[in-house]
Amino acid sequence: MEDERDLVTFTDEEGNEFDLEVIDYFEHEGKEYAVLVDAELPEEPEEDFEVCIMEIVVNEEEDMEEFVSVPDDMLDTLFAIAEKRMECWDCDAEDCEGCEKVED
Repeated sequence: MEDERDLVTFTDEEGNEFDLEVIDYFEHEGKEYAVLVDAELPEEPEEDFEVCIMEIVVNEEEDMEEFVSVPDDMLDTLFAIAEKRMECWDCDAEDCEGCEKVED
């Protein structure tokens, strides 16, 4: 059975819709973030691919989550956290400091 994918649809400046897949969620300094990639990316890409990190903000009026761009000064820190988390996805070591919960 194939895992269910977590897809989010966005609209660009020209009104074109495109899907991104959430591959991870994490918290940093009390805020929740999502790591997203192109939804059409093959399961094992042969070359580098673009990764996007967005903050998840709850819109209580509309009872929904919104994906919001992250300020440029936070990107390096957030990408470092995401990278460490991805390195530990397949790690089986019980003493790995990065496994499962990589926090600030």
